[in-house]
Amino acid sequence: MEQIFPLSLFSLLLLIHCPLSLSQSPAAPAPAPSGPTNLTAALEKAGQFGIFIRLLQSTKVGDQIETQLNDSNQGLTVFAPTDGSFSGLKSGMLNSFTDEQKVELIQFHVLPEFFSPAQFQTASNPVRTQAGGGEGQFSMNVTATGSQVNITTGETNATVANTVYTDGQLAVYQVDRVLLPLSFFVPPPPPPPPLKAARSPESGDAPPSDAASADSSGADCLLYGQVIRGVTFVVVVMLLGV
Repeated sequence: MEQIFPLSLFSLLLLIHCPLSLSQSPAAPAPAPSGPTNLTAALEKAGQFGIFIRLLQSTKVGDQIETQLNDSNQGLTVFAPTDGSFSGLKSGMLNSFTDEQKVELIQFHVLPEFFSPAQFQTASNPVRTQAGGGEGQFSMNVTATGSQVNITTGETNATVANTVYTDGQLAVYQVDRVLLPLSFFVPPPPPPPPLKAARSPESGDAPPSDAASADSSGADCLLYGQVIRGVTFVVVVMLLGV
C-alpha cells in the first residue's frame, strides 16, 4: 500500500499538469510586416518594362516615387508604357529629348494620388500630374467608360491595358502608348513686349507739359497784341501828319 499511494499521487499530478500545459502552448507567430512599396520591383516582376525602368533610374524619378510612398499616405498612380510602346515612338525621338525633358516625361506618367479603376470614372479633368498641375501643357484627361480607361494628352491618345500592381497606396497601370506632353511640341507663347521707359525731364527731349504749352500760347498772344498796337500807332501818326 505504501508504494501504491505515491504512484497514484504521481499519476494524478501528471493528469492535472498535462491539460494545463496544453492550454498554455505558445501562440503562432504573427506574420512579418510587409516591406515598403517598391515600384521597380513590381515592374521587374511584371516584365516588358525595361526601358521605363531605366528611365526611372536615370532621371531619379524612381527615387522620388519611393520617398513619396514611404513618407506620405496620399498614394500615387503610375502609367507604365511597355517596351513595345517605346518602340512605337518616331525614330530618335526619345534621344532627342534633353535631360530635363526626360525627367518631365517620366513625371508626366505619374499622378500624385491613388486612383483605382473605378475612381477614373469620377476623375476631375484635367488631371494633375507630377510634371505640372491644373490646366496647362502638362495636364491630361482621363476618362472611363465601363472597364475601359482612356487617356488624352493633346498629343497622345492611349488606353489602359491592364493593372500591373495595386496595394491601396500605389497603383501601376500598363498603357499601350508613351504619354507625350503637349509642351514638348507646342512652342511657348512669345513674351510680352518690354514697357517703354518714361523719359526724365533732364533728357532734354521730353514732350512739353500742358502748363508749358499754355505758357507758350500766352506769350505768343502777348507778342501778337504788341505788334498790333505798334502798327495801329504808326497808322494813326501817319494820318495825323497828313
